[in-house]
Amino acid sequence: MKKKKENIKEVKSINKNIRSSVRKLKPILKSIVGKKVELAIRNLSFSEKRVSKDIKKTISSAIANAENNFQYDIDKLFVKEAYCGKQVIMKRFRARAKGRAAPILKPYSNLTIILKEKNNKEENHGSKS
Repeated sequence: MKKKKENIKEVKSINKNIRSSVRKLKPILKSIVGKKVELAIRNLSFSEKRVSKDIKKTISSAIANAENNFQYDIDKLFVKEAYCGKQVIMKRFRARAKGRAAPILKPYSNLTIILKEKNNKEENHGSKS
C-alpha cells in the first residue's frame, strides 16, 4: 500500500500539441525554472520568441488552477519544474527539380509546468551569506 503525501502544495498545468520543436522550447523553459511566477510571466512577455506566448498561457493556467482548486497565495508561487516532450511530427513534402521530393517535418511538443508554494521555513542552503 502506498501512502499519500499530504500538504505537497504543487500545482500542475499541461499544454499539449504546441506547434514548436522541443529544441526551441528548452532554453526558454530553463530560464524560468526557479523564478517567481510574476517574474517568469514578465520575462516571457518581453521575450521575442514566438513560443513564449504559449508558455505564458500555460503558466497562467497553472496559476488559475492554484487559485481556484487549492486556494494558494499567488505571491508565494514559483516555478518548480518546467519540461517539454515530443509529440507528433506532421510530415509534408516539397516538390523539387527532376520529379524529386524533399521532406518538411513539422514537429509538435507537450509542455508541463509545475508550480509550488514557497514556505517561509524553506531557505536556500549553500549560500555564503
